[in-house]
Amino acid sequence: MSGFKREIKLFDAVMLVSGSMIGSGIFVVSADVARQTGSAGWLLCSWLLAGLLTMTGALCYGELTSMYPQAGGQYVFLQKAYGRLLAFLYGWSFFAVIQTGTIAAVAVAFAKYTGVLFPTIINDTDVWLALGETSFKITPQRVLAILSIILLTWANTNGVNYGKIIQNIFSSTKLMAIGLLIVLGFALGANADVISLNFGDMFSASKSESVDGVLNVTNLSFLGIIVALGVTQVGTLFSSDAWNGLTFAGDEVVNPKKTIPRGMAIGTILVTVLYFLMNLSYLSILPLKGDPNGVDVMARGIQFASEDRVAAATAIIIGGAKFAIFVAILIMISTFGCNNGLILSGARVYYTMAKDGLFFKSFGQLNNNGVPQNALWWQCFWACFLCFTGKYGDLLDYLMGVVILFYAFTIFGIFILRKKEPSLERPVKAPLFPILPALYVFLAIALVVILFIEKPQFTVPGLFIVGIGVPIYYGFTKLNRKEE
Repeated sequence: MSGFKREIKLFDAVMLVSGSMIGSGIFVVSADVARQTGSAGWLLCSWLLAGLLTMTGALCYGELTSMYPQAGGQYVFLQKAYGRLLAFLYGWSFFAVIQTGTIAAVAVAFAKYTGVLFPTIINDTDVWLALGETSFKITPQRVLAILSIILLTWANTNGVNYGKIIQNIFSSTKLMAIGLLIVLGFALGANADVISLNFGDMFSASKSESVDGVLNVTNLSFLGIIVALGVTQVGTLFSSDAWNGLTFAGDEVVNPKKTIPRGMAIGTILVTVLYFLMNLSYLSILPLKGDPNGVDVMARGIQFASEDRVAAATAIIIGGAKFAIFVAILIMISTFGCNNGLILSGARVYYTMAKDGLFFKSFGQLNNNGVPQNALWWQCFWACFLCFTGKYGDLLDYLMGVVILFYAFTIFGIFILRKKEPSLERPVKAPLFPILPALYVFLAIALVVILFIEKPQFTVPGLFIVGIGVPIYYGFTKLNRKEE
């Protein structure tokens, strides 16, 4: 049985980071941000805030990665700073919902957009089997989602080289396709009247809600704008998440102390710029404000694009209904490549937990190809189960606040580790320390507080899911006695 193989170079690292970040969010999330903020300026600010938080996090993680360039990433950083319990709670949440729920959501998005091409074959309305009145159903859409997860899992069991080749192909393809969509948007779809309408009074904020087809618009105060920016981070940050996946594969990266920080920095900057340009393209093509009962894409605007498919709506303006098929194919490529990165990186966390005696021992075994095969297949099984339940979206909503909180804990760990391990080599250091890490922690905590106040129905269950991990932690500790 061999050990991990160092196969991931800088280009592979950038493709893994950017490819894992770009799923389906950028194509749909702007609709909800537009409803919550009601203005072009604040919509762009929401995406910029998410981008700045993501880039800041990546830069700060550079120091932690250069200190501990090994498999496990964030789990390892939390353990070194806070001990085994908090690290396990992160790992438990990661396996139970964060990573597997994201894999399920992205796989279903892949199947959903495949259904745009084959609506009579791939859909969620033909129910082959249902569990009573619950959301547990077997449908063509969910089966295709599951098959995509199984295929990518199998590919990744053949070695990290297979995984990185898939990642490079799909990530580079979708980056070029998104760039093409942005260029075509500005060149063929830009509308002077729309630009004037969207940017003429770009910071006049309001919240729009459609209740039984009736549009209710509420002007926002300064405090209301702050709250809106906080609430919209659930979507924009989720669209930018998984940037830290490269850290999970530290033992498979060539020259990890330099490659991982550089890969995260380049990847997050690249995606942030693309996201910003994509939103500028939306705002130059479609009016931000719209009518939920509008008869065409211009009347519905960004706010009420059909099923929130803003990119598809802009595609119709650029090249007609047939060009919208290009967007569907782009999202299929995007989600498939995204899931490959998530599947590749996620299993490394469970592997490291198992080696620490905090998860099933079989998860800590590598196959002859140097990858944690058992961890990959169990991750696959649970993600597939979540696909069938149809509840992965709710679970992710529950844990988004917790995800942000774990990021804050991790970056605050830089302060702790500078005290605990002052002599440990740090080839890369957090820039502008202590200002930048402290600013990240402050903003992250502020976002969590806003979410707890504004969306307790989501955030409180999230804490409950994390709390379940406490007795499980002591169960594994007792089961797998291991010297610390």
